[in-house]
Amino acid sequence: MTGHEEADPAFEGLLEYMKSIRGFDFTGYKRSSVRRRVQKRMEAVNTAHFADYRDYLEVHNEEFIPLFNTILINITSFFRDPEAWKFLASHPLPEVIAAKEPDKPIRVWSAGCASGEEPYSIAMLLAEALGLERFRQQVKIYATDIDERSLDQARQACYSEKALEAVPEEVRRKYFIANGQGFVVHGDLRRAVIFGRHDLLQDAPISHLDLLLCRNTLMYFNADTQSRILSRFHFAVRESGYLFLGRAEMLLTHGQLFTPVELKHRIFRTVAGNLVRDRLSQLVSTANHVMNQERTGDLRLSDAALDAVPVAYLVVDAHGCLVSFNAGAKTLLGLVVQDRGKLVQDLEVSYRPLAELRSLIEQACQEGRPLRRNDVERQLPHGEFQYLDVVVTPLFDERRLIGVGISFTVVTERHRLEEELQRSKENMETAYEELQSSNEELETTNEELQSSNEELETTNEELQSANEEMETMNEELHSTNEELQSTNDQLRQRSTEADGANLFLHSVLGSLQTGVTVVDRELQVSIWNSHAEDLWGLRSDEVEGKSFMGLECGLPVGQLAEAIRTCLSVQQTGQEVLLKATNRRGRSFTCRVTINPLQGEKGGCSGAILLMEDWDEARISHASEL
Repeated sequence: MTGHEEADPAFEGLLEYMKSIRGFDFTGYKRSSVRRRVQKRMEAVNTAHFADYRDYLEVHNEEFIPLFNTILINITSFFRDPEAWKFLASHPLPEVIAAKEPDKPIRVWSAGCASGEEPYSIAMLLAEALGLERFRQQVKIYATDIDERSLDQARQACYSEKALEAVPEEVRRKYFIANGQGFVVHGDLRRAVIFGRHDLLQDAPISHLDLLLCRNTLMYFNADTQSRILSRFHFAVRESGYLFLGRAEMLLTHGQLFTPVELKHRIFRTVAGNLVRDRLSQLVSTANHVMNQERTGDLRLSDAALDAVPVAYLVVDAHGCLVSFNAGAKTLLGLVVQDRGKLVQDLEVSYRPLAELRSLIEQACQEGRPLRRNDVERQLPHGEFQYLDVVVTPLFDERRLIGVGISFTVVTERHRLEEELQRSKENMETAYEELQSSNEELETTNEELQSSNEELETTNEELQSANEEMETMNEELHSTNEELQSTNDQLRQRSTEADGANLFLHSVLGSLQTGVTVVDRELQVSIWNSHAEDLWGLRSDEVEGKSFMGLECGLPVGQLAEAIRTCLSVQQTGQEVLLKATNRRGRSFTCRVTINPLQGEKGGCSGAILLMEDWDEARISHASEL
């Protein structure tokens, strides 16, 4: 780190916080790169300072996932830098294969494998060189990364057609199988690749390697961290093994560990030395590191196990201090990291949701058995109610009491169902009483039915008499039907006459040289003559039955609404409105619209008649006649 980078304790504190809480150690990464990526996430959540962002992480645990994904930029592809892969296939790999006996495994490690393209690329090269049969028997490829989400994607071994653009067509047909979602890696290749999470700084390296690929991963670490990682790599790769780095990585200061085979393509070979001493030194270093991390690992494991508990859970020591709590307790009870170590009596949880929690803890400790309080009511901020089952369990180390565990199980749904069940029981009891009463009524009704049966026999005789009357009425109905048939013939004749009148009306309207539109009281178009069609470009079948105010043509119909409604309400005759309009040919003109009420059959106003004409042409014609 530079002196400037060391001068920001808030940023260093944020890195230490991520290391202690989530086990991700970014203190060895280049500060400028990590700082830039952290600031990108800070902008996304609207925080300006590192201390504020740390507080945000404490409250919003879900932010860790996008933060780590931003820091660990997982960018990779199949056969990235093709020339380097061609050199690897033509020189180092044949030497590795030639030096191996058929019963000895070829061990490869892809460190920082991201979504799996790199380990599958080396698997394809080895399968091409060995043949699938020998490949299955002899090749072991270890692919590791610190990002679990990328590892999950790599394990699926499914890639899009775009991702396979760099794979030669012949190789693609041989080692990929198309399915509905993309292309899946051949099963023989997939089984040879073992994926796992691995931290290059904290976890022990994989050993006895013939080839180690770590491409464009070291560039994210500072110089001291790179030295530590390369020392581990030197321990991992056997004496005749190779190291394949990315185009941005050089190893200029590590000639005592690796010597270049082809510097242009960043392929190196291990430098032989006092391997026993180096390996013992590495083993001691790893063992010390493991011992130092063992307690932290145990704590992380304990926290992970506690978070896996499906209910909110607290651990309180024998002195009444809050020792630990899981993610469920954070969400349900609003606890934060700073609450660890505080006395429970100083926290809101000691009196809400359960006012007697402290006395319940004391009673459980005195009696040495779990105590339960069911259906504890808790009012939420929005006025709703939540119900919890609270269980206080004493914790013993052999026979000595060391604390208590407190679980909070949300049983709101169960409480609701129990209330509904109780209501159902009450309703059933009421229904049973009503049923007994109904049974008595049915017995009475049975006696009445017997009496009614006698009455029905009498009624049957009356019905026979009524049937005779119905026959007489049927004859009368036949006569009436003949009269209705005659009336129907007369109505058909009138309809024919009306159709003729309608044709005559349309002929008259078509002869007029003025656009005519008739609307009803709801302003629905009922008549639209041929001159209106020629004027506005809308056919009668397109507008009849539609709202006049909704027509889209060159006439600004909205400006006629008030005049039409006035005509319909007061039946004012001969209203004229001059409007600027555009005919169907796109010519602008002044349109005169004359509005008259349409008289109904019973004397009322049943609609309006609109006469539309080109006022400019009318004036010109009138002037020429004068």
